[in-house]
Amino acid sequence: MQHTRTWTDIYGSAHASFEGRAGGHPWLVAAPAELAAGLPEALAAVDGKGSVELIVHDGLTPLLAAVREVSPRGVLVIGKQALAAGPETTVPDAVVSDAGGVEYAEGGTFPAWTAPTGLKTGKRRGQNAAASAVASLNVAVIVTTAAALQKALEDWMDATPHGR
Repeated sequence: MQHTRTWTDIYGSAHASFEGRAGGHPWLVAAPAELAAGLPEALAAVDGKGSVELIVHDGLTPLLAAVREVSPRGVLVIGKQALAAGPETTVPDAVVSDAGGVEYAEGGTFPAWTAPTGLKTGKRRGQNAAASAVASLNVAVIVTTAAALQKALEDWMDATPHGR
């Protein structure tokens, strides 16, 4: 996929857009800053159709805004380990003063989630607030590692009609 642009949103989160061949679906990759270093290279190596937006975020509000804006076929959350499912998660209420100059409140309870059937995500379960937040918007989500991103995205594209 080809990197087409980079920008920051009103929350101070970094975004990058990648375009593949014509057709396909929009996808979203979400990562905390400490796990994002190799993601642009991994996305540039993806062989597929559609588009991918990468968001490097701190907190759930920027992620939820990106999911609403992109309306992705699915979200790949980058974690320290790959997960197939996770329990309901409660994030303490907090007021965030971020680098983008916007102050906002976030927190709440987010539902349990399960990776889409048919994807090889292993059997490991674990708590992941970002995945639970995505699930609260009724969007398919998986948790993968930065090292496995390219394969996870290509596998998901392969399992999706008109995906790759």
